Amino acid sequence: QFPEFPRIVTHGGQYVQYDIFGNFFEITTKYRPPIMPIGRGAYGIVCSVFNAELNEMVAVKKIANAFDNYMDAKRTLREIKLLRHLDHENVIGLRDVIPPPLRREFSDVYIATELMDTDLHQIIRSNQGLSEDHCQ
Repeated sequence: QFPEFPRIVTHGGQYVQYDIFGNFFEITTKYRPPIMPIGRGAYGIVCSVFNAELNEMVAVKKIANAFDNYMDAKRTLREIKLLRHLDHENVIGLRDVIPPPLRREFSDVYIATELMDTDLHQIIRSNQGLSEDHCQ
């Protein structure tokens, strides 16, 4: 059972804005519930959500205020460019960069990637030893 997060349909029904524990998360309607927060970092929140076009669960990362300063904007662009060009089984695949509803007025960037069971940070922090396969 997944919790229901408050949501509002916006921009003529093309976007849905969710309230994820006080964080607004606005994505196109091709992304459908269930939506679940799965991580939080220095640059924003990550949620798992169903992509109806690809018929799969994906991870959507919101990079809040991505253009507040030059370094954040550059870091965001670098991440998108790297994910777009990398194609390897051990690197998450870029599925989508969700376009903003108002192209002239936006500050948040949403990146959809493959949904993984865990992340590298959790693996490094875990007490479980790394096998040769893990290191590959």
